[in-house]
Amino acid sequence: MGIVLGPNQYGKAETHVVRIYRDTPRHRIRDLVVSTTLAGDFDAAHVSGDQSAVLPTDSQKNTVFAYAKEHGVDAIEDFALRLARHFVADVLGVTAARIEVDEYEWERINVGGKGHDHAFSRSGREVRTTAVTVDADGRVDVESGLKDLTVLKSTGSEFQGFLRDRYTTLADTTDRILATSLVVRWRYLGPDTDWSVAYSQIRDVLLERFASTHSKALQHTLWEMGRGVLETRQDVAEIRLTAPNKHHFAVDLSPFGLDNPGEVFFAADRPYGLIEATVRRDDHSQSR
Repeated sequence: MGIVLGPNQYGKAETHVVRIYRDTPRHRIRDLVVSTTLAGDFDAAHVSGDQSAVLPTDSQKNTVFAYAKEHGVDAIEDFALRLARHFVADVLGVTAARIEVDEYEWERINVGGKGHDHAFSRSGREVRTTAVTVDADGRVDVESGLKDLTVLKSTGSEFQGFLRDRYTTLADTTDRILATSLVVRWRYLGPDTDWSVAYSQIRDVLLERFASTHSKALQHTLWEMGRGVLETRQDVAEIRLTAPNKHHFAVDLSPFGLDNPGEVFFAADRPYGLIEATVRRDDHSQSR
């Protein structure tokens, strides 16, 4: 039985680049964490230690910084596409490049009722994400999304009629808190999209469907959210949603002579249910 090297790749993980635009007295800030991954014929680096075909990961880090200056940071999808195409076209032996970007938002500090020109505070909003893959044959895959979008409904959610076995103690409920911290990724049909407009619209749809759906389970809510995005955006092939169920349990206040008609809760951090779903168009293949 022979021993061979299987698929391999390498890159630089989580290069944190902050790009400040200082061309006017009112500065702008973009805060990105960028991971680069290169695939190609790198067998010799593993098997014989020959590094002649390996672009150092330090060089990949430097490229991220240089591109942030030379090309600027527009939509993170465009920034990732530009990097991926560079590595495939300009680095010998690279057959595919995958670039992942997380973006953190900053808000202007309010001074005297006006946003300050050059002082910022880190926003508590969700993190915008993208993962772009470009290969030597010209194939482009763009997957965008968000994470840490924390949402809660104080009513309008139920969970009942579930399967029971000898270990089941959970009672049916027709009125409960539904809370989660969403991770959502969607795959575009192609690279010709106004990324920022699409992101804003998809985020709005996710929130509107979460709020307006009378939830029979978190699974039911995820389906409605994903379906709403595909109905709204014809350029999205599929959407994947991951949702930890942030359980809230009503506290028994009877020992203190107090009623608790769904007003005081213990928010449990673990264990938690983890619900995942993919909603896709039936005429398109699943993501790679």
